Amino acid sequence: MKAVLLVVGKTVNKQFVDLIDDYVGRLKHYIGFELQVIPDLKNTKSLSEEQQKTMEGEQILKTIMPGDVLVLLDEHGKEFRSIEFSKWMDNKMQTVNKRLIFVIGGPYGFSDAVYDAAREKLSISKMTFSHQMIRLIFVEQLYRAMTIIKGEPYHHE
Repeated sequence: MKAVLLVVGKTVNKQFVDLIDDYVGRLKHYIGFELQVIPDLKNTKSLSEEQQKTMEGEQILKTIMPGDVLVLLDEHGKEFRSIEFSKWMDNKMQTVNKRLIFVIGGPYGFSDAVYDAAREKLSISKMTFSHQMIRLIFVEQLYRAMTIIKGEPYHHE
């Protein structure tokens, strides 16, 4: 299985880029992992929120291949403690044959078509974070899950 974090728009803050790159490098010791960026839409001032979600959704769905499992990082998704997330990931590593694709959408969320294509929704927190921060938080939590699965001392109860 390969894990993919699919994001809309590139990470612009250099500090976040450096930290995300650090965790992506660490993850590669445990799992096939890729951070994939869908470019920001151009000329969005003339588009409604719904049009933006639809256009971003089309770009997201173009990246999905048969056998992929799509998981949305969404405020209405299931919340896990880190230990629970590691168990969930361990199960996915045993049951997903192709790619497990986690998606962080654009500023207005996901289109109905993306929601329909998704198998699950996960929430990182009840709090709201910038899309830049969620990327970092997610890759750190994925790394933490991998170390928990391997019984390594990164996570402490």
